[in-house]
Amino acid sequence: MSRNRFYYQQPLTSKKTDKELSKKVKAIFNDNYQAYGTRRLQAELREKSILLSRRRIGRIMQETGLVSKYTCKKYRANTEQSNESTVSNQLNREFTVGQQRKVLVTDLTYVRVKQQWHYLCVIIDVSNREIVGRSAGKHKNAQLVMDAISQIPINLNSVELFHSDRGKEFDNHLLDECLKEFGIERSLSHKGCPYDNAVAEATFKAVKTEFVSNTIFDSLEQLRLQFNHYVD
Repeated sequence: MSRNRFYYQQPLTSKKTDKELSKKVKAIFNDNYQAYGTRRLQAELREKSILLSRRRIGRIMQETGLVSKYTCKKYRANTEQSNESTVSNQLNREFTVGQQRKVLVTDLTYVRVKQQWHYLCVIIDVSNREIVGRSAGKHKNAQLVMDAISQIPINLNSVELFHSDRGKEFDNHLLDECLKEFGIERSLSHKGCPYDNAVAEATFKAVKTEFVSNTIFDSLEQLRLQFNHYVD
């Protein structure tokens, strides 16, 4: 029997649910100082008579926000000016928050409109990966973030943690005052490590594949309308 066929049949015959497998992968990952990648996780699982392809393990890692410290060390730090705030990484890759509207993460990405770069900002509920706030604009700045926050259709008093990377757009007194007003704690990724914000990174990967790819935007208004339609 070919390896591909074996791995295809295995999920059909196994009684283990995705949730149970995720728990086992996470346990091995944490027991080994968060240093294992898919290859070593696969070997550990095999010793426990659990046969999974590296592709499936990689998917579980992505869904649960598990990123090897070794992978993070290999990543080249962004050379753009960064936020040098002393705020620490309070989220600490705890991407399996069960309660809705407690932890929000945010990030920005670029989109070409005609011959110019424009930007999208999203705010995501970690508990269910839902985009709860979004904005689009010509400039990658704090106002774009504030516009996304203003679109969140919930009482911000219920939010406990707001996480972002160290982009300068997140280093702004208006944002600080807004979060302070609602008693929301700040959390920032480690410098140069996008895996600390893996949920937002994965969301934007999907956005670029499903929404941005092969789409030509003629105006900012068109981008906003189509992005709102995509999210809703």
